[in-house]
Amino acid sequence: MEEQNLRKIFINMMRTPGRKRTREIYIGKVPLGGKYPVRIQSMASSPTSDTAACVEESIRIIRAGADYIRFTAQNTREAGNLADIRDHLRRRGYHTPIIADVHFNPKIAETAARIVEKVRINPGNFARIVPPGKGMATEKEEACYIEQLREQLVPLLNICKKHHTALRLGVNHGSLSKRILEKYGDTPQGMVISAMEYLRICKEEDFHEVVLSMKSSNTRVMVHAYRLLVATMAAEGELYPLHLGITEAGEGEDGRIRSAAGIGALLADGLGDTIRVSLTEPSEKEVPVARYLVHYFSREKEPAPEVQIPASFDPFEYVPVQETMAVAGFPKLPVVVSTGMYDSKQEPRPDLTVREDVEPKLLSSAGEKQSFVKVPAGEEGVRHLLQWQVQNPATVVVAEAGETDSVREIRSFFFRLQETGIRYPVILKKTYSSETMEQFWIEAAADMGPLFLDGFGNGLWLEYDKDKARSTPLHPTGYGGQESQKTGGDSGNPDIAVATAFGILQAARVRSFRPEYISCPSCGRTLFNIQKVTAEIRKRTSHLKDIRIAVMGCIVNGPGEMADADYGYVGSGKDRITLYRNRQIVKRNIPAKDAVEELIKLIKENGDWQT
Repeated sequence: MEEQNLRKIFINMMRTPGRKRTREIYIGKVPLGGKYPVRIQSMASSPTSDTAACVEESIRIIRAGADYIRFTAQNTREAGNLADIRDHLRRRGYHTPIIADVHFNPKIAETAARIVEKVRINPGNFARIVPPGKGMATEKEEACYIEQLREQLVPLLNICKKHHTALRLGVNHGSLSKRILEKYGDTPQGMVISAMEYLRICKEEDFHEVVLSMKSSNTRVMVHAYRLLVATMAAEGELYPLHLGITEAGEGEDGRIRSAAGIGALLADGLGDTIRVSLTEPSEKEVPVARYLVHYFSREKEPAPEVQIPASFDPFEYVPVQETMAVAGFPKLPVVVSTGMYDSKQEPRPDLTVREDVEPKLLSSAGEKQSFVKVPAGEEGVRHLLQWQVQNPATVVVAEAGETDSVREIRSFFFRLQETGIRYPVILKKTYSSETMEQFWIEAAADMGPLFLDGFGNGLWLEYDKDKARSTPLHPTGYGGQESQKTGGDSGNPDIAVATAFGILQAARVRSFRPEYISCPSCGRTLFNIQKVTAEIRKRTSHLKDIRIAVMGCIVNGPGEMADADYGYVGSGKDRITLYRNRQIVKRNIPAKDAVEELIKLIKENGDWQT
């Protein structure tokens, strides 16, 4: 189907509030999709061959609140050992469904499918098939390819049917097949084509216990791919459950902000049936972040009203929603605003400071005057601006969102501006009273990240008012427990709000202010201490500007997920590292003890080091 028609389908889906109803399937005894709640999962980092370590890690994940647990299965021996892990857990009273993660070899997936409740395969590397020649393949060549694919996939589907095993078609932006890359490039379209080839075979074989995912470390690619997939499935008559996630989201503040922005954009669309937040941290740390994110989007008792979305909106491409008029002295890039006198020496510094008793000041301004007007981010604000716009064309709007305003409602505000022809630059403002700094990162990124991912807004102004914080955490289980990170310093400390605003803009890929670290969460395939290495690389390189560094545990997704990174640090064997510059291998199989120094040396040799 033409992409123009797919856009119409998805825009119609976006107009209707509420979670989109997908097919209900069962993973073990824990159902997924349909009317059931969004499920949470994590992936163990212990080697799947080490039963004791996997069992103990699984128990930590389960106690954190996960509904499913995933393990890598690199070979048939590891796949077989999943039975031992399962049996140990069952004897200890834990019945959480187990998922096997398989790459490269259909026989591994077939072994695992007889044991676990769900198997994840990667359409980019599942089947070993001779692809058609380069360029546009003939219909006969394409048909031959699909038939080869069918021959390798159907035996797995038959085993899944017999053992009541579900299947995830897990497409990764970083590991598309050579055939897809040559024909479509590493694009959302290529990701969707890859998934749909497999899904259509599943449907033809009357196998429907299927979950799909479109993962990427690039939030923009990830959001567009999921939306395009949903529209494509809807055009063919049915929606299957979606597994949401940002691959290689990173650690700490960055990992939480990037995950909340990307996953939040899809939750705001009413999409998502299960979530995995991929952090370069102990696996059980992922679960409360995912739980809180789901809770945050389900907090509204009444659904948001239907949104009138113009046909010109493109949900599959990044295009600023409206071309704003130029205002003298106001930057074109999204600005960051701070409340109060920002006298901190901490970087990054805001572009604009505001005090109640003085006019706003652009830090980089050459003295030009702008007229700032604050309005609510809703229909009342639109009416006010319609009256205001004849008074001063050099206006910058501060659109203030209320505590309960949703992403959908703020989107509607921007669509109304477009409809009425109001073209002022708009700074989005919102005040938070989150119980912990971690919650503030998640809430702000979940609210504002989706808007900037879709091209809304010319600036971001966050306030964090700790004095108005809730006395108890939002999450009913006491999100984060004793380990929740409390904020320090004075109420409304602008450093926290400014750093978070910059982080959201970077996660949405509309502004870069520090290195972007693409680091995987580790799994049984990782043969070096990725958490320690990531922390060390961050410490050594955090002063650099406009640079992306990927730290990847293995070759499965590593070379691909770091496709837009400037430098890559990728595990290639037991304590062995291969370094990349862009997509090109520079040094192979370096001892891990020397690899960080070699990475620094490589950055310096290419002129990207700053002192």
